[in-house]
Amino acid sequence: MIKKKVIIDCDPGIDDSLAIMMALKSEELDVRGITIVSGNVHGKKGAENALKILKALDRLDIPVYIGSCDPLKRELITAEDTHGSDGLGESFLPMIDEVRYKEGAVDFILETLKSRDVTVIALGPLTNIAKALEKDEEGIRNMKELVLMGGAFKSFGNCSQVAEFNFWVDPHATEKVFKDLNRRIIMVGLDVTRQCVLTPNY
Repeated sequence: MIKKKVIIDCDPGIDDSLAIMMALKSEELDVRGITIVSGNVHGKKGAENALKILKALDRLDIPVYIGSCDPLKRELITAEDTHGSDGLGESFLPMIDEVRYKEGAVDFILETLKSRDVTVIALGPLTNIAKALEKDEEGIRNMKELVLMGGAFKSFGNCSQVAEFNFWVDPHATEKVFKDLNRRIIMVGLDVTRQCVLTPNY
C-alpha cells in the first residue's frame, strides 16, 4: 500500500493529540511533519504538547514547527477551560528535552508541498494556511488537497449558537482559505465530529 503523505497542522489540545496518535498508528498515512497554530492552547504550549505525544509514541523523528501564535486580525481566544491548563486534560506529561520544536511552520509547509503529492490535514484554526497563501499563493496550491476540521453544516455551534471553534478563532483566515486556495477542500464539521467517539478501549 502506498501511504498518503500528509502534514498535520494542529493546535493540540486533547482532540488533536488523539488525532496525531491515530495518524501515526495508521497504515495509510505518512506524516511528514506537524505544524502548530494557536487555538485550543497558545502555539508554544501546543508545540510542547505535540512533542510530548511524539515522545510517548517513540516518534521524535517527526519534525514539529510552530507557526502563527495570533489570528490574522482578532485577539487570540483559547480553550483551556475545555482542554485543561496544560492542554492535555491536566495529564502534566513531562517536558521533552531530546529535541525542540522549530520556528517557521509556513516555510516548512511550502517547502514540503513542492513535491505536489502532499495533503494538508488542518485540525485547528486556518491561520498557518492563510499565511502560506499570503506568502506564496502558487506554492500553497502545490498541495494535493486540504482536509480540515471546522465549521458546522446542519448542526449548532460549540462556542456560540452557530459558530464552530476553529473557524471562530480566526474567521478571517477561514474566509481567505475558502476564497483563495483554489484547491479541493474536504470539510469535516461539527455535524460529523459529534458522531465520532473514542472509547477507552480504542
